[in-house]
Amino acid sequence: MPTFKVAAIQLNSQPDFRKSMDMVKHAIEEAFASNADVVALPENFAFMGDEFEKHRLAERIEETVMKEIPALARHYGITIIAGGFPVRAENGKVYNRAIIFDRDGEITARYDKIHLFDVDLSQEETYRESDTVEPGDVTPVVCDIYTGDGAVRAGLSICYDIRFPELYRQLSERGADLIFIPAAFTRPTGESHWEILLRARAIENSCYVIAPAQTGSHGQKRKTHGHSMIIDPWGRVLADAGTSPGIALAEIDTGLIEDVRQKLPSLKHRIL
Repeated sequence: MPTFKVAAIQLNSQPDFRKSMDMVKHAIEEAFASNADVVALPENFAFMGDEFEKHRLAERIEETVMKEIPALARHYGITIIAGGFPVRAENGKVYNRAIIFDRDGEITARYDKIHLFDVDLSQEETYRESDTVEPGDVTPVVCDIYTGDGAVRAGLSICYDIRFPELYRQLSERGADLIFIPAAFTRPTGESHWEILLRARAIENSCYVIAPAQTGSHGQKRKTHGHSMIIDPWGRVLADAGTSPGIALAEIDTGLIEDVRQKLPSLKHRIL
């Protein structure tokens, strides 16, 4: 069964998307030096700041991402999960999109965030992602990604999606053995819910969860939780990047997925 290394990149992206992309390049180089076969970037990796400013710059951000990320995948011979970043929608809003680029820089899969973050955490901290973002198609996205030892099935989601377990059950029903959850979790929600939700999604679906995240302060208002994680199918945290920019790195053993599903075949015991 395939075994390979995955790196979940933790960034402190900023409203300056050129500076943010330079940080992305450095982090991917570091992950490659650590022998990672698959590298996952967090939500808003190219720009983290005011949502309306991100919307205004969407075309420039998209053009930069679609040029530079596949070039990095080709240069290092690695798979890169890039998501999410803004891509213009037909109605004037943007999609919050994640793309998997293979080792040749070709697009393996794309996913537009379904669940949008419209919440009131306090009088001072409110979010209305739907003001600028159009939700994607509700069809779950699963694809094969290839490593040196073979292929593995991967599912895509983004950040707030994590609170909707029915999406992850559909990903597992479509064969996902590992699920990517790039995120920019707020500090209040992250402190209370981030780890427990990630571990729950891994346990419920007997799969690996790879969750690259944003950390620290972004511009004047945004603050994120950090703690990029890689979690195994038993719910064990294999790597936690803490609260500084860096990498959560772990080996994925697909044989463990089969072992857990044989010992505890809950997916086969479903009634509803």
